[in-house]
Amino acid sequence: MSKKKIVAFGRFTLLAIFVLVMSGCAKKEDKRKAPVARKATFTLKNKTVDSNALKKLSDYGFFEGALAQLQPSDLVYPYAINTPLFSNYAQKARFIYLPSGKKMDFNPSGPLDFEEGAILIKNFYYPKDERNPNAGRRIIETRLLLKEKGEWNPLNYLWNEAQTEANLDYVGKSIAVNWITEAGKSKVVDYVVPNLNQCKNCHNADNKIVPIGLTAAQLNQRYSALQEEINQLDYFKQQGILKGLTTATEHDKMPIWNDVLTGSVEERSKAYLDANCAHCHSAKGSAKNSGLYLNYHETDQRKRGVYKPPIAAGKGSGDHQYDIVPGAPEASIFMYRMKSNDPAIRMPEIGRSVVHEEGVELLQQYIKELVQK
Repeated sequence: MSKKKIVAFGRFTLLAIFVLVMSGCAKKEDKRKAPVARKATFTLKNKTVDSNALKKLSDYGFFEGALAQLQPSDLVYPYAINTPLFSNYAQKARFIYLPSGKKMDFNPSGPLDFEEGAILIKNFYYPKDERNPNAGRRIIETRLLLKEKGEWNPLNYLWNEAQTEANLDYVGKSIAVNWITEAGKSKVVDYVVPNLNQCKNCHNADNKIVPIGLTAAQLNQRYSALQEEINQLDYFKQQGILKGLTTATEHDKMPIWNDVLTGSVEERSKAYLDANCAHCHSAKGSAKNSGLYLNYHETDQRKRGVYKPPIAAGKGSGDHQYDIVPGAPEASIFMYRMKSNDPAIRMPEIGRSVVHEEGVELLQQYIKELVQK
């Protein structure tokens, strides 16, 4: 090869290496960018809108008047559940949007089934003073689950300080919140808004995104949105938006974790674990390989953690041998992780940054009274 050809070849090789390096950098840079909003179409208030443009919560038309009042529009139905997920003491205002003519299908053993275009709406807020409802509240975030082309897709909206709008967010955030409790104490927490991947992780069942709180047992209660005495499920049937239900009295009702009139310590503890842990710790959840299944109706005591050694807890075991040691909460991995605020140890690992003292107290009592069956 001539000297000129060697020089030319060398220049070409350097140029090729430069292009490859720069393209690799560009790819890495792209990974740091927030994903673009999904393209999907919904019919809201007889108007077709493109979800690519829905950067603001107000664009959906879910609520009438001042947005922060959360006054539902037509086709938006408030609902409540018996035992909610603990989220750093935040309260929630829940709604279901159903396009005109669309319905829910009753499922006695799992989440209700929804038709195309349904949207589940959950607002997380703190009252300024729990003793005084007129003192107002601060809404932190609104989470949506949208049924698009047969699949559920999560979106999250962060509220501004003026409480006039909530804007689309993918990356999450930690927000300092303070309020006064019913006992008159001032409380401060760092509320953690999850990122998109964390939302997907909690709602994952067999690698599909699914609703996790809208089960028949959780919805089986008096419809608190009305003054009249009517069951929530029966009301939805009466309104023609719930198919397949005969009457709510024929089905199980989830105990309310902190209401002694709704179940024993064991029953209420199982309801708490179902709401806070079973979306991951189930045969279809993201923690299915752990072998720890905490669904309310799970009857296998070992699968529920009794004398069950951890599969891969590592640091999270706290040098304890079993998830639950009956009669000994202090020797149980359950309680070690429930009491911890270390991100590498705590359970649930997502959605809390403080210990749920009341939940810990209930589960400790449950383990103290537990008799292996």
